[in-house]
Amino acid sequence: MKLLSINIALPQTVEINGKPVLTGIYKQPVAGRVRLGRLGLAGDGQADLTVHGGEHQAVYSYPIEHYTHWQQVLQSAALPFGTFGENFTISGWLEETVCVGDIWQIGDAQIQVTLPRLPCFKFGHKIGKPEILKEFLQSGRSGFYHRVLTEGLVGAGDEIKLVQRDPAGVTVRMALGLQKLGEGDEALVRRALQIPSLSPVLRRDLTARLAAATAG
Repeated sequence: MKLLSINIALPQTVEINGKPVLTGIYKQPVAGRVRLGRLGLAGDGQADLTVHGGEHQAVYSYPIEHYTHWQQVLQSAALPFGTFGENFTISGWLEETVCVGDIWQIGDAQIQVTLPRLPCFKFGHKIGKPEILKEFLQSGRSGFYHRVLTEGLVGAGDEIKLVQRDPAGVTVRMALGLQKLGEGDEALVRRALQIPSLSPVLRRDLTARLAAATAG
């Protein structure tokens, strides 16, 4: 269970469907130790702060275990670290085993799992397959965001240590199912809403689902 690569990029303008679009998805691996602050890694940035970045989306992790699947889908011999716009390419932790609210130690920093990643059109453009967004979402291979509890230096090769497991036991995959795939039941929604550290975005979506179920 390791941090395999740290990937960063400052926002840049690219052309998508004939229009200039600012994006920070073109992450590239960096060597050495990097400072992880409350809002992200030094030298990294997000373009649209209404949907990316902020306290609860300071860092995005993606499991290396998913790379083989997407190599087959994209018919690519190899995919470089950072392909999915992730800050941390990791090994050993998957959406089915990581719980929303879990706390990790990586290097000098402590981070907390907050919510699954939902793909946007910029990702589809980056990998040259705009139609992949639905497939990516339904695959469950979402990766997940973190907020930073303790700032510090992190580096490729650092172990990822589980400091605290959230007692609700709602995995990232469960959260994705509840939030966007119509999975789970009312009891699971209520359980997820009891997580004290639940991100505002996820709390909003689950509260709306619960309200709709109650009204129905």
